[in-house]
Amino acid sequence: MSKTIEEINSKIRSGKVVVVNAEEVIDIVRHRGLSQAASEIDVVTTGTFAPMCSSGIYFNIGHSKPRIKLEAGKTYLNDVPAYTGFAATDVMIGATALPEDDPRNKIHPGDFNYGGGHVIEDLVSGKDITLSATSYGTDCYPRKKLDTLINIQSLNEAVFFSLRNCYQNYNVAVNTSDKTIYTYLGIIKPRLGNAMYCSAGQLSPLLNDPYYKTIGIGTRLFLGGGTGYISWHGTQHSPSAPRTDNGVPKRGAATLSLTGDLKQMNARWLRGVSMQGYGASLGVGVGIPIPILNEEILEYTAITDEDIFTAVVDYSTAFPNNLPDILGETSYAQLKSGTIRLGSKSIPTASLSSYRRALEISNILKDWIASGNFLLTAPVAPIPGAESGQSTRPLNYRPVERNNC
Repeated sequence: MSKTIEEINSKIRSGKVVVVNAEEVIDIVRHRGLSQAASEIDVVTTGTFAPMCSSGIYFNIGHSKPRIKLEAGKTYLNDVPAYTGFAATDVMIGATALPEDDPRNKIHPGDFNYGGGHVIEDLVSGKDITLSATSYGTDCYPRKKLDTLINIQSLNEAVFFSLRNCYQNYNVAVNTSDKTIYTYLGIIKPRLGNAMYCSAGQLSPLLNDPYYKTIGIGTRLFLGGGTGYISWHGTQHSPSAPRTDNGVPKRGAATLSLTGDLKQMNARWLRGVSMQGYGASLGVGVGIPIPILNEEILEYTAITDEDIFTAVVDYSTAFPNNLPDILGETSYAQLKSGTIRLGSKSIPTASLSSYRRALEISNILKDWIASGNFLLTAPVAPIPGAESGQSTRPLNYRPVERNNC
């Protein structure tokens, strides 16, 4: 049995497509068998919602009268520094940017009440944003100061861009020290007091297509409540991680670079995040459809939390010192049960990622496809490592250690 993406799109246009989410497909395959299910199902939808720090937006503010050339390091959005070292009026702001007067961790742990992620949420919500800029002035751009309000409706275009996100698996963070630590995975209690993880597990996009056979550059997806595309593999992409027999990485592996029209998005799926003792971030919703082209691809999507394993890492020593040590491995079924065990120690777990929101995203994407409002795209190029799961980078390529959710 085999299908093409164009054949599936024809079924979407005619209203005859069969779409299920990555949770539903598990029981369908279990009860009907792989062959029958593959012949019936056309698309499986996935989803994830979590802090995705490597996110930002860019836009152009248009030209004032007289014109101004925005100077790098001297432009602020709601008092949060934005980057303007592109051209005269192009602006980019990242999710983790902080106002200069934020006390940070001077009084530890800091609260980080407002940052770049919150600016992005406010802008996509339709709120007015203050823009303050100074410049050195030129003959063609003589203005030296600008204070104004901008609004997403007044911008000619606004683009969401992610350098790397949708991590293909991620660490579980614990703390063996005697003090509480504050991390991008949340507050970790001393003496193995808790374990924090961040993945939708069996709903997560890249865990449902572990060798990137359908997910590639040009894949259309749900992004922030609108539509977007995979524009490249993400930074820190490292598909050569150890894998289980079913191909699922047991460590962080692939990442994706994503792009989409911010004007289509909404604040339910782009939420400013304050992480005590660490900084600001942005909660991002992503959903990727997986076309069921054959039985092999369907089998990948039938992965369960019992089949997905990840590493337990000490964030008080190994992680901050960039050491490869792990304390053990655990499955997402164990993580989602509320406790894991390390030796004789029972450790309560909590997730920074929202499974409920991830399921909601997969169902929204399912409805878009079933109603004929979302067609699939064939990748124009593969993600490195797609053929075997091994990196296709040159031999001298050395990916840096992951350090960001």
